[in-house]
Amino acid sequence: MPSTSNNQERLRRYWDRHARSYDRQMRVFDRLLFGDSRTWICSQATGQVLEVAIGTGLNLPLYPADVELTGIEWSPAMLDIALHRAEQLGRAAQLREADAHDLPFPDASFDTVVCTLSLCAIPDDRRAVAEMTRVLRTGGRLLLLDHIAGSAWPVRALQRLLELVTVPLGGEHFRRRPLLHVQAAGLEIEQRDRFKLGIVERIAARKPA
Repeated sequence: MPSTSNNQERLRRYWDRHARSYDRQMRVFDRLLFGDSRTWICSQATGQVLEVAIGTGLNLPLYPADVELTGIEWSPAMLDIALHRAEQLGRAAQLREADAHDLPFPDASFDTVVCTLSLCAIPDDRRAVAEMTRVLRTGGRLLLLDHIAGSAWPVRALQRLLELVTVPLGGEHFRRRPLLHVQAAGLEIEQRDRFKLGIVERIAARKPA
């Protein structure tokens, strides 16, 4: 059985290979499933902002002009595309390679932490949410968007079948519930929308004193 580190390197190579086709695929899903959710998330970001798993930087043009943006990404190939996109947009952002399981920032470093459509594929999503909470300042906001376990059992059954392929192939899960990890971390849920047969959820939560 492969070690955890070997499996993580295999997944990193998978996302590197898919970096150039990622934008095309996501634009289809944004249109069919997620609607205005990226804008809903990014428009609420304020102050010093961290985007975890920034991918190819699809969110870069959606942030308010006055935020101070930092982004981390695990896939070098995706990070290269995000850096190029930031340059084209003239968007000042500190983008670097890092792991969502072990964010390279001190406690309470950011006013806002954003993660869109990535907790589904981060190997340990609970640990990632705990790290996002750690680097949030008191009163800071965590903004999440992801596809999750559907609200009806036939949908969940289909998602379970899909995971038989997607989890071994690229580590992508369809039945996770980030909301549970956010609540376990002690954050206060301020806004939550769930739609498209319950398979899409967006969350705005605040770190209390």
